[in-house]
Amino acid sequence: MSEIDTFKLGRDTAIPAAAMFPAAERLVGVGFRCWLQGFQTSDIGCWEVAWHEFSKAVGPRAAKPLMTELACWVRAVQDTAERRIEVFPAQCARFCRDECLAISMVAACQHSTCPAFKACAIALLGSDDVEEAIEGADSFARCLRDAGQLLSPGTAFMGAGLVVPSPRSLC
Repeated sequence: MSEIDTFKLGRDTAIPAAAMFPAAERLVGVGFRCWLQGFQTSDIGCWEVAWHEFSKAVGPRAAKPLMTELACWVRAVQDTAERRIEVFPAQCARFCRDECLAISMVAACQHSTCPAFKACAIALLGSDDVEEAIEGADSFARCLRDAGQLLSPGTAFMGAGLVVPSPRSLC
């Protein structure tokens, strides 16, 4: 059975990143994962993984402002969240629910779909106090667009309906 065959939105599965997401979405998911892990663990190696992925995708010059905006957005998410944001380990080929919400949030910002980005932000943060995180996501989304990394409009609506397991349950 292939990874796509095992894809379900139930509690016992995760979303296969490589099979389900275009390059820009994967870049956002990996960047979010690695940057948040770096904040949570103080391991600079996590941020180096993100740098490598972004510089490989857009080149080192374009990656620098992306890293700045990514860091600001993820810091805003971490600082305003009313719950612990969960992510899979850096090497995991799948995205968990919180990572998918983060991807959807950035896609919604890129495509100016207000109800979607606010819904994703509220679900991700577990709070109605989402303005700082939305501002960070919007700035990151614009920077991604400037670097030629366009997320699909459909991705903006994906996050709101996801029910996938926590990173502790499978990778």
